Amino acid sequence: MERENYTSASQFLLLGLSADPDQQPIIFGLFLSMYLVAVLGNLLIILAVVSDSHLHTPMYFFLSDLSFVDICFISTTVPKMLVNIQIQYKDISYRQCLTQVYFFTLCAQMNTFLLAVMAYDRYIAICHPLKYTVIMNHWLCGFLILMSCFLNFWISLTHILLVKRLSFHKVTEIPHFFCELAQLLKVASSDTHINNIFLYLSTTFLGVFPVSGIFFSYTRIVTSLMKISSTGGKYKAFSTCGSHLCVVSLFYGTALGVYLSSTGTHSSQESSVASVMYTVVTPMLNPYIYSLRNKDVKGALGRLLSKAHFPSWMTDLRTK
Repeated sequence: MERENYTSASQFLLLGLSADPDQQPIIFGLFLSMYLVAVLGNLLIILAVVSDSHLHTPMYFFLSDLSFVDICFISTTVPKMLVNIQIQYKDISYRQCLTQVYFFTLCAQMNTFLLAVMAYDRYIAICHPLKYTVIMNHWLCGFLILMSCFLNFWISLTHILLVKRLSFHKVTEIPHFFCELAQLLKVASSDTHINNIFLYLSTTFLGVFPVSGIFFSYTRIVTSLMKISSTGGKYKAFSTCGSHLCVVSLFYGTALGVYLSSTGTHSSQESSVASVMYTVVTPMLNPYIYSLRNKDVKGALGRLLSKAHFPSWMTDLRTK
């Protein structure tokens, strides 16, 4: 019997993190809180960088871009999940699912490129301080961002075009809280060989090059710092890298944990729970890592909040 292609009329069911009805209010409250904290934190970083002239440097330009991508990243998955829990509805349409796959893939890839670019920025600042303003000029910063957007746009679009050639059953269950590309390929009812090859190649490209760039940058940074005799000088130079290293470790550490959990276990639910770390927790923690470990950002946030208009009773409390 010939297999029918139900692609154009397919409905996907997002099974979520738990099927227990008693746990749904807890999951809803937890994810709503994390989402609001993530959006607020990243939005404050963007406003602080834009409003404070002291932060109009390449380092903070890339930081504001990372915050914007993180807002888009978490907004791609969490709101839909919250709506589904609230209305007790697991369906997501075929078009919505592909849209979610596209933007999730795009934001994840942009994260890897931005972390690599930020590492290169720290390498130039520490190893070539006299040439920093010449090398990291506005044209180069804009070019790096546009190049990242261009490459990731076409890679993500290619993934979607390859998925559109696949067929799915009329109702397809996805054991995840969002439409993830790897999970979507697993539930397809047609051959996904080409999709898997392109996914492997693109993941290798987007993994090897950024990680190699980060490793090269910090290898040169450490080598340069070893030549500094003063302990205080070493600490001062490397302190600007602390926040970035924390974010890199968090993003790649959680992503690697998800990969290991998905290959080491056959439970899709365990894999979806593990993916919460880099899809939700990482965008939530990034702005606070930078604000707590960076005096310039803390100062800019303080000045930004001091300019805000508070109600009279809050003003009275602040003056006491």
